[in-house]
Amino acid sequence: MEKIYMIPVNDAYSEQNGCPICRLRDLAEKNYLEYYLGPSLMEPDTRKITNKTGFCPVHMGKLNQAVTNRLGLGLVMHTHLKDFNDELNPKLKSAIPAKSGLIKGRNSEYKHRLNSIADLIDERVSRCPICDNMNDAMKHYIEVICWMFSHDNEFKDKFTKAECHCLPHTALLLRQASSLSQNEASDFVTALYENNSQSFDSLISDVEYFTLKFDYRNTDKPWGTSKNSIQRSMRFLSSDDRNFDEQQTKKQN
Repeated sequence: MEKIYMIPVNDAYSEQNGCPICRLRDLAEKNYLEYYLGPSLMEPDTRKITNKTGFCPVHMGKLNQAVTNRLGLGLVMHTHLKDFNDELNPKLKSAIPAKSGLIKGRNSEYKHRLNSIADLIDERVSRCPICDNMNDAMKHYIEVICWMFSHDNEFKDKFTKAECHCLPHTALLLRQASSLSQNEASDFVTALYENNSQSFDSLISDVEYFTLKFDYRNTDKPWGTSKNSIQRSMRFLSSDDRNFDEQQTKKQN
């Protein structure tokens, strides 16, 4: 019987359009973006987290694009800025090096203090609760995928027939496969290898044809499936859901 945690995995593998694990990631990201702009932003426990972490540049940009709650985003930014200022600027002020003179000589201790404050800034601006939650969600999804492959024949068939698994998510699957029994890992990695090989062969062929289309002798030949092969290859290699340079593809029509 299908468990509730299996539903999003089955849904992602039921769609034939790129990497199903990328779809799971996008779903998780959408849910967490909505969560941090929803009622949770007024909960004290949530604000304690966002006051300390803020959001990474990617998710700040996506929160900014989600115009559903501009006030909420403003409130989060306001208290995060205050928290950051309260921690950083007193340390920064106390770390201003004293100027050396005839009486007071040079002291290299200021170098350590400045580097420590720089480390503090780097550590704080790199933190993001959405990234943390997504990493946890992806770990769970990968565990469920491997379990379903070994215990659900219908899903096993879906996995085998998936259009592709992008390379970063292939790495996640391989790491999880190392926790399977040897026989289970053999079946799982065989299916992953066959799927991966088909993806490489298809993309290599399409990208080659794409380049050959720029030969004047092939001008009148149809593009076939090669027209967006550059963008599909980028997504396969990077697990990035951006459109990259799809506008250039449209100009070729």
